[in-house]
Amino acid sequence: MADEVSEKARIAILISGAGTNMAALLYASRMGECPYEVVLVASNDPAAPGLALAALEGVSTFALSHKGMTREAHDAAMDAAVLEAGADHIVLAGYMRILSDGFVARWEGRMLNIHPSLLPQYKGLDTFARAIAAGDSHAGASVHLVTSELDAGEVLAQARVAIAPGDTPETLAERVRLAEHQLYPRAVADYVSRWRDPAALLERVRALALALPETDERESHGSPGFRVGGEKSGKFFAYFADQHHGTPHIALLVRTGSMDELMNLVESQPDIYFKPAYYGATGWVGIILNRPGVDWDAVGEWLERSWRGAAPRRLTRLMDAADQF
Repeated sequence: MADEVSEKARIAILISGAGTNMAALLYASRMGECPYEVVLVASNDPAAPGLALAALEGVSTFALSHKGMTREAHDAAMDAAVLEAGADHIVLAGYMRILSDGFVARWEGRMLNIHPSLLPQYKGLDTFARAIAAGDSHAGASVHLVTSELDAGEVLAQARVAIAPGDTPETLAERVRLAEHQLYPRAVADYVSRWRDPAALLERVRALALALPETDERESHGSPGFRVGGEKSGKFFAYFADQHHGTPHIALLVRTGSMDELMNLVESQPDIYFKPAYYGATGWVGIILNRPGVDWDAVGEWLERSWRGAAPRRLTRLMDAADQF
């Protein structure tokens, strides 16, 4: 697990022009303990100046004009180049292409963009002119996840920039660009580190657990725990453990059906499961969360299964009935 913790995320940056945000990301990647490295800079414009800078700095590049190609065909070629470079995240930095739904779906949760406004305000183009015309006190930039809806993904970080009297879209853009160069590398670094951040992992577990009926959260033995069944008679069905009892794991502890199932999981998939101290003696399994590529759908299924094992029959009957439809 120690090797995994030190592993850097591998990012591909897509550009269409000068690539100033790409340069900010690249140079930040070479500072201190940055958790990502740039493995590819790719463009839809073979003449994009940012490609020359990336090549000068020893970064692999790929360029393919989109002219004469369908959107899907061009996206497929870009996707192939990104995969060949071994990237696990895509970062858009002035990439002036609307992406196909298929491409976005393939990189869901692993593709970021920076937009020159304080989202959800001013999606799309002409953001600075619109902010000035509205009389806003501030403009800015937002880093967000890319979804099929334009500029609508989860906002990860923002930088606010004051609008000066007499600002034009051009003068305001110059100052916002400076803020972008500070914001983007930090937001990317934070995001690609989420898989080993206890607070971020607990937030995801909490959202899944508390979505189940009649669930509440209560600390138990120093760990956040999740119960079902009410204040007086509730039973724990999951615990969040942050490197407890000397393990290197940040983990979710849930109920299995038997000790045989527990041991089979641990022996067959030791990179995902382990037998937790104390809890393991009663058939609970630990699901390792501080590793890249966690299947959160599977985590949700484990939580529901464990919830069913602890919930009163009146609740499971309702869930069973709902599953029939």
